[in-house]
Amino acid sequence: MLGTGAQTHAGVAVSAETALRTPAVAAAVRTISEACASLAVKVVSIAADGTETEAPNHEAAKLLKGDANDWQSGFEFIRSIVVDALCRDQGGLARVTRSSDGRLLEIIRPRPGFINVDYPDDSLQPRYRVNGIVQPASDIIHLRGTFDKAPLTLCREAIGVAVVMERHASQLFGRGARPGGAVEMPKGIGEDAIKKVIAGWNKTFGDGGGAGRTAFLYDGATFKQMTLSSVDAQFQQLRLFQLQEIARAFNIPASLIGDLTRATWSNSAEMQRQFLQLCLEPWLRALESALGRALFTKEEKGKFAVRFDRDDFTNVDLTARATAINSLVASRVINPNTGRAWLDLPPYDGGEEYANPNTGASQPGVGHNGGPPLDRDEGGNPKTPKPDDDKDQTDEP
Repeated sequence: MLGTGAQTHAGVAVSAETALRTPAVAAAVRTISEACASLAVKVVSIAADGTETEAPNHEAAKLLKGDANDWQSGFEFIRSIVVDALCRDQGGLARVTRSSDGRLLEIIRPRPGFINVDYPDDSLQPRYRVNGIVQPASDIIHLRGTFDKAPLTLCREAIGVAVVMERHASQLFGRGARPGGAVEMPKGIGEDAIKKVIAGWNKTFGDGGGAGRTAFLYDGATFKQMTLSSVDAQFQQLRLFQLQEIARAFNIPASLIGDLTRATWSNSAEMQRQFLQLCLEPWLRALESALGRALFTKEEKGKFAVRFDRDDFTNVDLTARATAINSLVASRVINPNTGRAWLDLPPYDGGEEYANPNTGASQPGVGHNGGPPLDRDEGGNPKTPKPDDDKDQTDEP
């Protein structure tokens, strides 16, 4: 965990709390954590042949889809534990409370540092302590990242540079770190004259209300306007580079945290897919494993699993979703009722048949060229009619 004294080479201390005050860091953490928590989560039962069926009445499903405890919903719990894993070296930690007969009661995500974890031997098996008391690993949900350090810790130097640049920008525009110009006085002018010039200048322009007024100088005084150097002109580009650097540290496309310089209509969808495949998918797999280790008993492990519905990402693009469903139905990979289930629509009679709705011969109850129904084999293909042995092979003249 980052402490308050975690000093960077930029000269500023970066902790989990101070780093989240940087907009790029806060946007990256929010995008990943809220995307994970926004997906529909369910508990499935796994049959012997690997088929998965949703088990909505399982106690774990009720906690994840409803309220994890009396003061936190399942959405808030998942979001919080992902935030901890992104920002703190120990990862996201939560405790499962069970009744005397082993039933799940609640999931509690305490404040960071309340649950301590260490690795006492070479096997890297974690040992958990709550108030100094060792707890069984089966009662602890532990979400860890790829490395031993959190992504926020690994990009601490980049965040430090961003913090320094943010402070410089505040001083530049807020407190006038660079003056707009200078009044040059000729040599030999007295101190009283200089004070009168300053007083007159401040009276006219000092309160900010004199912008645009004409300045009158006397006693040979001249005004020299300050201009930005080439280094100052690159300040905006340098700040943009730091945003991209932070995005790389969290393995997230920069367009998702506000950098649209390289975003176009054609590559925005591709960057969204990269976010799902390369950034979000590993976190979802880790979440499913961490939740499954603690929410299921030894007898239930291998028979139940936690699953996040990745299809929710396609709901925002109804056209692409409808095109995909139509293509799968037409190729007889799924039936119409399966496609309707993906759209949360009820099934209809006859929708269980695998048929191509775009060709008349393969529609349910329709034969070739609109004739009577064709006999089909188990794969749904029309059977080849056998020749009639009773029919004369030749016609009499």
